[in-house]
Amino acid sequence: MDFHLHGGSPSSTSSSSSHHRQPNSNSNSTNNGHSSDPMHSWWESISRARSRIHLLSSLLPSSPHHDPLSSLADTDRPARSLLLSPSAYSLLSFALSSPSSGSADDPLCHWLYDTYLSSDPDLRLVVLSALPLLASVYLHRIHHPDSDAPNSLSGFEAVILALYTSETKSRNGKAVTVSIPDLSQPSLYHAPRNNPNSSSPNSNPSRPSIGVISPPLEPQMAVKSTKRACIVGVALDCYYKQISQMPSWSKLDFCNFAAVWAGLDCPCTSEFDGKPENFVEKNDERRSENGFGDDIRVEPDEIDHVVEIVTNLEIENGNSAETDEEDFRIPLPWELLQPVLRILGHCLLGPLNADEVKDAASVAVRRLYARASHDQAPQAILATRSLIQLDKGMREAANAAAANGTGSNVNTPSKAKKPEMLLVSK
Repeated sequence: MDFHLHGGSPSSTSSSSSHHRQPNSNSNSTNNGHSSDPMHSWWESISRARSRIHLLSSLLPSSPHHDPLSSLADTDRPARSLLLSPSAYSLLSFALSSPSSGSADDPLCHWLYDTYLSSDPDLRLVVLSALPLLASVYLHRIHHPDSDAPNSLSGFEAVILALYTSETKSRNGKAVTVSIPDLSQPSLYHAPRNNPNSSSPNSNPSRPSIGVISPPLEPQMAVKSTKRACIVGVALDCYYKQISQMPSWSKLDFCNFAAVWAGLDCPCTSEFDGKPENFVEKNDERRSENGFGDDIRVEPDEIDHVVEIVTNLEIENGNSAETDEEDFRIPLPWELLQPVLRILGHCLLGPLNADEVKDAASVAVRRLYARASHDQAPQAILATRSLIQLDKGMREAANAAAANGTGSNVNTPSKAKKPEMLLVSK
């Protein structure tokens, strides 16, 4: 896909960069032509980040008397300040969710595309922090097209393809694998040096010890309908790799949208999608049969809050008062659901995550479990149920710690204990 910025890149970016390169091209240069002065490289990075922020400020709606982005450009680390600014994220979210966003001539998509291709890691994190909203708007318009939305979403697709291409290059044609221990051995850590049956012609071949999480990626020039789930899933993998750097509001948005993707009404699993306010009281027996404990609580207004988030961002199709909640559901094949569950697992179990992020992830996992049960997808059922069990264990440990009066976080490492004396046979 040819997605170049025509007239969108600020001239100050190239001019400032060339301005700083020319005076040092003769005195402070290495054999490969790059500057060896760390102060020069630092200032060039600052100038590039400030230029990108000023351009973004001209694209986003703001008050003429108050421009929050201009103050971010004057900090010592402008790109990091932009990443950690809730007001900047709010303006970016408003622009991405507008009905006219996502087209080929959308200047904000051009900004995201060019910014992600920059060499500044903090600027790339800014683009990744907006990925949950961008992916949600894109997938919703693809599966629930609106007459007011642009017919072409090539702007969104170009940004997603930029992430996919970078991940394809980083994997270098290799699959993502994981080592699986041989469960036929008496211990997971036991590997006999000499197998007496290895020379026998009738001996069984050794079990495979490598599991493929993701097959090798193929380069893609466009987002085809048959490859859309894979491409978006790989882009979400890029988000997951940097999730520890993502601000809490970006994680919260992802959890809310994941709950919407799963669907809010699943008649075949009424214990999850019946009436949320009676979820705990009416389904104790069903939850105990499924392995869910009584310590898991879903607040009555959490599900309504998810729908309200979508409504405020104008992602819904048509009139929200007349739209069925089930219409927010989108297809969730495994190549898309797998990275979604990885991100939700971090949001659910990460020790540094805010409580609202953990609660939103808990709601999303239950919605996805209900969706997997409806779709009869064994992989998804096993994965979502495992996350629910982990959530249950974490909440039980937290309640036990609170009951004992310790008040400490169960994820906080305790003081190191003295080493135990072990008996070793000669």
